[in-house]
Amino acid sequence: MTRSYRFISEHRAVFGVTRLCRVLGVRRPGFYEWLAAAPARAERVAADEGLAAEIAEVHAGHRGAYGRPRIVVALRRRGLEVNHKRVGRVMRERGIAGLTRRRRRSLTRPDIAVASVPDLISRDFTAPAPGRRLVGDITYLPTREGWLYLATVIDLHTREVIGHAMADHTRAELVRDALDLAASRGLTDDGAIFHADRGTQYSSGLFRRALACHGIRPSAGRAGSCYDNAVAESFFATLKTEIGTTVWDTRDDARRDVFAYLGYYNHDRLHSTLDYRTPHETRIDYRQGHTLVA
Repeated sequence: MTRSYRFISEHRAVFGVTRLCRVLGVRRPGFYEWLAAAPARAERVAADEGLAAEIAEVHAGHRGAYGRPRIVVALRRRGLEVNHKRVGRVMRERGIAGLTRRRRRSLTRPDIAVASVPDLISRDFTAPAPGRRLVGDITYLPTREGWLYLATVIDLHTREVIGHAMADHTRAELVRDALDLAASRGLTDDGAIFHADRGTQYSSGLFRRALACHGIRPSAGRAGSCYDNAVAESFFATLKTEIGTTVWDTRDDARRDVFAYLGYYNHDRLHSTLDYRTPHETRIDYRQGHTLVA
C-alpha cells in the first residue's frame, strides 16, 4: 500500500489523484490520510536515525560485541528512554549485531596420581560476597612467535577477573602467579574456595602450597566436564570472541591487548548476570552497602 501511495504522490500532478487511485485500486481518502501523516513519518525516521547513531557508538565502543540486551541497558544508562523491540528493529535494519562465541579446545591434562580434591562448588556459580568463591582456568592465545598462555582468577560474586598471569608455558608457576596477584590486591578472603579443573597445574604441590599460604581451600570439578567450571570457560569464550584479533605478531602484542581487554571487562562491560552492571561496580556497591550498614 505504501508503494502505491508513494507512486500516486510522485505522479499526481500529471495523472491526477482520482485516476491513479482507480488504476491502482486504492482508496482516495486513504491516500490523503497517508499524505497527512508524512510529517509524523519523517519525524520517526529522523528519530530512528538518531537512535541508530547512538546504537552504532555503543556497539563500536564495545568492540562490536554487544547485542540488543546490553545495548538497551547501555542506552538507558545514557539517559535515553528506549524500547528493546525498537532497538532490535533499528539494529536489524542496519545490520548491527553482537558477536557470537567460539568454542575453544581444552588444555586440561588430568593428574590421576594426585589425591582427590572435593567439588565444593557443585555448579553453584554464585557467592554471597566478594572474595569468597573463586574460579580459575588456563587458555591459549596464538601469536606468530608461538602460544601465549593466560591464567585467570574470577570472583563468582562480581564476575571480576581479580588475578591473571601470562607466559609462554603452562607450568604450575602460571596459575600460582595469577592467584598471588589476586591475593596481593586484597581481593581474596581467608577461607575462600578456589575452584578449577583437575589439570596438573592446579593439582601440583606448588599451587597447593600457594593456596594454603593464602588461606584458600581447593575445589575441583570432574575430569573432562567443562560444565563443572562453566564461568571460567565462559569468560575465555567471551574474551576470544570480543578481543578482535585471531593471531598476534608477537607475544608482547597479545599481552598488551589482553591487559587492555581485562581493564575493559572489569570496568566497562555490562554483565547480564550482574543486572547489567560492571564487575567493578558490583564490588564497590557491595562494599558501600556494608559500610552503610556498619
